[in-house]
Amino acid sequence: MKTVRTTAQLGDLGPLQAFIEGRNGQPHDFLGHHLGPGGLTITAYRPLAKSVRARLSNGVVMDLGHVRDGVWTGTAPEVTTTTDYRLLVAWDDGVEHEQDDPYRFAPTLGELDLHLFNEGRHERLWTILGSHVRRYDGPLGEVQGVSFAVWAPRAKAVHVIGDFNGWDRISHPMRSLGQSGVWELFIPGAVAGMNYQYAIRAKKGNVVVHTDPMAQRTEVAPKQAAIVYESGYQWSDDEWRTHRAAENPHNGPMSAYEVHLGSWRQGLSYVELAEHLVNYVKDLGFTHVELLPVMEHPFVPSWGYHVTNYYAPTSRFGTPDDFRYLVDRLHQNGIGVILDWVPGHFATDEWALARFDGKPLYEHPDPRKGWHPEWGSFIFDLGRPEVRNFLVANALYWFEEFHADGLRVDGVASMLYLDYSRQPGEWIPNSYGGRENLEAVQLLQEVNGTAYRQYPGIVTVAEESTSWSGVTATTEKGGLGFGFKWNMGWMNDALRYLGQDPIFRQYHHSSMTFALMYAFSENFVLPISHDEVVHGKGSLLRKSRGTRDEQLATLRAFLAYMWAHPGKQLIFMGCEFAQESEWAEGRSLDWWLLDQPAHYRVHAQVKDMNQIYRDHRQMWEYDNDPAGFRWLNADDASHNTFAFLRYGSGDRGSDAPVMAVVTNFSGMTHEPYRVGVPRPGGWRVILDTAGYRPDSPSSAGVVIPAESQSWDNQPYAINVTVPGLSTVWLVPEGA
Repeated sequence: MKTVRTTAQLGDLGPLQAFIEGRNGQPHDFLGHHLGPGGLTITAYRPLAKSVRARLSNGVVMDLGHVRDGVWTGTAPEVTTTTDYRLLVAWDDGVEHEQDDPYRFAPTLGELDLHLFNEGRHERLWTILGSHVRRYDGPLGEVQGVSFAVWAPRAKAVHVIGDFNGWDRISHPMRSLGQSGVWELFIPGAVAGMNYQYAIRAKKGNVVVHTDPMAQRTEVAPKQAAIVYESGYQWSDDEWRTHRAAENPHNGPMSAYEVHLGSWRQGLSYVELAEHLVNYVKDLGFTHVELLPVMEHPFVPSWGYHVTNYYAPTSRFGTPDDFRYLVDRLHQNGIGVILDWVPGHFATDEWALARFDGKPLYEHPDPRKGWHPEWGSFIFDLGRPEVRNFLVANALYWFEEFHADGLRVDGVASMLYLDYSRQPGEWIPNSYGGRENLEAVQLLQEVNGTAYRQYPGIVTVAEESTSWSGVTATTEKGGLGFGFKWNMGWMNDALRYLGQDPIFRQYHHSSMTFALMYAFSENFVLPISHDEVVHGKGSLLRKSRGTRDEQLATLRAFLAYMWAHPGKQLIFMGCEFAQESEWAEGRSLDWWLLDQPAHYRVHAQVKDMNQIYRDHRQMWEYDNDPAGFRWLNADDASHNTFAFLRYGSGDRGSDAPVMAVVTNFSGMTHEPYRVGVPRPGGWRVILDTAGYRPDSPSSAGVVIPAESQSWDNQPYAINVTVPGLSTVWLVPEGA
């Protein structure tokens, strides 16, 4: 090892002064190694060091001299090429510690990456921004470390602070990558598991500290740091994904169980849920779970709808790989996973996305477009290509990295209308003078079009409560491109009907039939979601009148009516066993109710319905096609009764599978109740909700002969006993 003489002098001290003051936006121009006419210069920041030397890859050692404030430098005239090197630093312990230097590395982002991002077209944005564990080979051996990259276009300087530098705001200034607005730094020696944040010097000179918008793991609130994360998960769901890609979910079975992970059973981790939740949902026979937002959020009563970290599954229940394990186990057990996604607004926490570089960046600067008055949150500035890219890539991220099978997009109506929840004068018309948010339309079309193209078999679902046309029409036809839309009209009408005393329901009969006037105008999901069982609305059980037995009977009848109605179905956790109290995010469901026979039998009915539903394609194959539905009697208001047929594909007169459904929402038994059927022979009862009352006889399995008499515009008729507050399903014998 050869030591060479060096000079320890810096020319222009301006960059040094800016560095010491934490306002140097190009630290690599000052720190690291630079080859000039006078030889190789190496400059490093090592405060409180007693000595600093640089060992080059050819064995040469350069002594560095202390300039001021922990800055060390040396120029070796005889070294005329750049080279790999390590710093040898001694402190008061008298031992030389070999360290690598962050400022000897080239940028980890390429020009194409930056170009695509600034144009809003980088579909794998999470692979270039955020923190990433990286490994490089070199003359002095493999280098391991972490790269950091963050978008802060108006910042004067950005420092990455964290466990690797004692949270010092001077040690690690990042490099500005020009007009891209991206700041970047690779720190050798940093490892997965370290906490970090960004200290951003705004134009006014003040410093704001933020978590990483692209963090893939974070601390649990109220802590605010991002955590360097490297996934090592090995998926075992290839069979599921292959099957999913070969199917069209829009014409397949879908009964979804909506879950808030924190209150399904309190205290369970992702790994524990992978046993208990998976076994429960599989036993009940639901095809999908739909999870309230799992993206990191600091305020539990927000239920996850005020997001701070869009790329990080909440750490409350474990690591990102723990969440992958939960999804994997659901897939291995034949259960799809739909994630709630919230692109319409975001949390106001000052350490997260809000005023990220000192001014509005992710949010629109004008409160008439950037503030959500109903929810007290910021609205994304969708006119910025980089912000739109952040959201599009985020949707793809959950499909790619966590194998999600669908996204349910929250609050679509609030995105589509510029005047949503605003008074006159509180909103800005679009370029055509209208109230439609054209930038939001573009975002949703891009998300849907890209996701469906890249991930065959997935679904996207819109929570959209207005009459916006073409929500589920393809983007090629000018639609928004969603696979499904929540049928909020059906939900509101149905719950309003259930709230009537049975004796008065005859005057509200059309509340239940009106949905069939538009049932096939979009691809619908019938939702009984978390929103319907909170804030004083009461549980689904308590929405109907009468005694407890009558309420339970009404619930059983309604669930069977819902399962047979055109459209996919979704119910919130607890509805499947008739939860009595309304949902509260701070406690578990009332699982003790399953010890009561009346509630356990509701649970048993849901299990049976899901099995029948899966086995009978007439219940789902034509959900989106009027060919799959035929009223038998839509007008029997005096009996509070509804009767209809559901068909699958085939010849209606011969081989098309068919089911007859009769629902009696009155308090009186109809015996007999005559309905028309399209086929001769026997019709077998496959579901009788009255039979799920404890100790009550069931007609399930009874075969009713069809008479050759025209009825309900059908060539045959059967006489069915339909108890009060019950639903009966029948199919041709042998089907």
